[in-house]
Amino acid sequence: MSPLALFLQTLALLLALASPSASHTPTAASSSSSSPPHSSSMSEWRSARATYYAAADPRDAVGGACGYGDLAKAGYGMATVGLSESLFERGQICGACFELRCVDDLRWCIPGTSLIVTATNFCAPNYGFVADGGGHCNPPNKHFVLPIEAFEKIAIWKAGNMPVQYRRIKCRKEGGIRFTIDGSSIFISVLISNVAGAGDIAAIKIKGSKTGWLPMGRNWGQNWHINADLRNQPLSFEVTSSDGLTVTSYNVAPKNWNFGQTFEGKQFES
Repeated sequence: MSPLALFLQTLALLLALASPSASHTPTAASSSSSSPPHSSSMSEWRSARATYYAAADPRDAVGGACGYGDLAKAGYGMATVGLSESLFERGQICGACFELRCVDDLRWCIPGTSLIVTATNFCAPNYGFVADGGGHCNPPNKHFVLPIEAFEKIAIWKAGNMPVQYRRIKCRKEGGIRFTIDGSSIFISVLISNVAGAGDIAAIKIKGSKTGWLPMGRNWGQNWHINADLRNQPLSFEVTSSDGLTVTSYNVAPKNWNFGQTFEGKQFES
């Protein structure tokens, strides 16, 4: 090889090594993919809005899209909230707890206050209005609908549609997780309520004394179902919350359990 050819080959190699495409410096994409996943949003305040409803009749407090029924009997009282579609997650979020505080309006906010509520209902979109013109619960709005008794803990009722901040927090509940068994024959429906920790449930398994662990399907809200003959068997439950933690309660329901009964099991740490 001539001296000129050798020189040109060496020069090409040096240029290639100096080029950005050959550099081993991590790119933004590789840096972000190798960074740890985003931490839980339980400590992050986010912006939303809140309105209230005033129950004209005690029966108005019964029901809800999460399936808890009478909220007072279920232990939730008035510290409850209905969530807009952008927050409701098709019922997965039922049972989760939020802290709310009023912001940005000194006329109506009660300074230094906040409110802890449990998600028990759904605020349906109203597509007869645009999202910023009456459709409070339309996507992409993040909206909370509170009983007036709860709303007035953070703001004066005249505020109407109030700017608020919210964050997910761990739920604190008294007693254990409650399992309300309903259905008939081999169709079993179980309502899961009074859940501490994350509050919302990702998976349920049920076990009779004659079976292994059987996964249940979400029916709606926190109602779970299975087609299985579990009559005349004590029942155990394995509950997995949305943060991946699991609590197992053995023989919660005795052998002679009946539909319509509620039993109490172990509880998540709060």
